[in-house]
Amino acid sequence: MSLVGDFSETDITVDLDEFVATVEIHRPPHNYFNLAMVTAIADAYDFLATETECRAIVLASEGKSFCAGAEFGKSSDDEPQEEISPGTPRGRSHIYEQGARMMQAQIPVVAAIQGAAIGGGLGVALTSDFRVAAPEARFSANFARLGFHHGFGLTVTLPELVGNQAAMNLLLTGRRVKADEALVLGLCDEVVEQAQLREKARSMANEIALSAPLSIRAIRRTMRQGLVDQFRAATDREQVEQEWLRKTADFGEGIRATAARRDPEFQGI
Repeated sequence: MSLVGDFSETDITVDLDEFVATVEIHRPPHNYFNLAMVTAIADAYDFLATETECRAIVLASEGKSFCAGAEFGKSSDDEPQEEISPGTPRGRSHIYEQGARMMQAQIPVVAAIQGAAIGGGLGVALTSDFRVAAPEARFSANFARLGFHHGFGLTVTLPELVGNQAAMNLLLTGRRVKADEALVLGLCDEVVEQAQLREKARSMANEIALSAPLSIRAIRRTMRQGLVDQFRAATDREQVEQEWLRKTADFGEGIRATAARRDPEFQGI
């Protein structure tokens, strides 16, 4: 396995071993995301599609959490914080547009989920085609528990996997789902022990890479085209709702309560 591409100024590395690449996030322990990180992942996907013979990608991360969303506060312990979406104007510089680029990548992606995939971090995980999870993995669309609105295209990607009824439950409660329930719901495709997680994700990617490379890309384009269009439309809507909710007292209370590890006292204002 060898490093490819020049991603030295980013929080990711890109390794290629024959036809399978590993794109790894290096922002441990919780891999909080930001625009630069998500842009780097999308750039890596484009690079692998145009500059290499890569046929499948493993998306992984270093540390305790897969991706715990966007960091907004510090805590006294080592637990992941929660997600708030950056409020920058829409366009190529917006994090959601980079998420759309991840969705429309030409090469299939298998995510290795070793820990928490929370808020926008769940959104990142669900841009992948497949997810392999360790028993320690946790999945949560926790936005309503912050007095906020979900983002990163979860309007589309979450019900696509689990169905509308289950998606509504997850979005309205913000509850955390353990790996065994995630497997039943469809949030992940397999659950394996932590020590075998990367190996299993790579094995799945290798199986994809045995297929004809032009067919792999053509099939993903066909299967993803409608989803990408829906993702962009959904994130436009999500951002509108996020912007006004960001100004509410309940949103501030949600952030304070989460940082203090207490139940929020929402007032509907």
